[in-house]
Order: sequence, then structure tokens, then C-alpha cells
Amino acid sequence: MRLLSAALLAIFCTAAAAQLRPIPPAAKVGSMRHLGELTVELDGTPQQLAPGVQIRDTQNRLVLPVALRERETVRYLRDNAGFVFRVWRLSESEIKALPPAPSPFPK
Repeated sequence: MRLLSAALLAIFCTAAAAQLRPIPPAAKVGSMRHLGELTVELDGTPQQLAPGVQIRDTQNRLVLPVALRERETVRYLRDNAGFVFRVWRLSESEIKALPPAPSPFPK
């Protein structure tokens, strides 16, 4: 019985931990893909990644910049020099939860 209880507790704790993604509210949304070395394309414009950049996948694991092979929706932060230094790849559910983009046409 204790083994079953421990297994259920581990499953629930793992599911709860997977939902915790500490993405700062100031992180901007963009479309990113890897170009080479420390260069990415962010919303169609080449941008430099900061030395020591941290890119997190949908499981919140650290990955290398080359993991951004295809264009992906991400949230990102820039450092004081303007380099991209924190990136979070977004899951489908996180993308659906984003607020709608403002309309370019006023009402």
C-alpha cells in the first residue's frame, strides 16, 4: 500500500512540477530560429545571442541554440547590451494561452 501511495504521489508531483514555468511577465513573444553560432533570426531579423544564453525547451530543460532548427514561437528577454539572453520555447498549450495580438487596424 505504501508503494502505491508513493508512486501516486510521485506522479502527481511530477505533473505539478511540469506545469510550473517561471517565465517572467516582461518576456516578449516572438518567432525564432537558429542561423548559426550565436545568431538567431527573431521575427525575421538576425539577432545576437548573449554569451551564456539560456534556452529552455517545453520541458524546462536547457538546450543548445541549435535546438531551434525550425521557426518556433518563443518568449525571450534581452540583457542590458541588447543581446537575447533568456529564451523559452513554448508548448502548444502555452501558445494558445497567449493574449491575442493587438489589431493593426483601429476600431
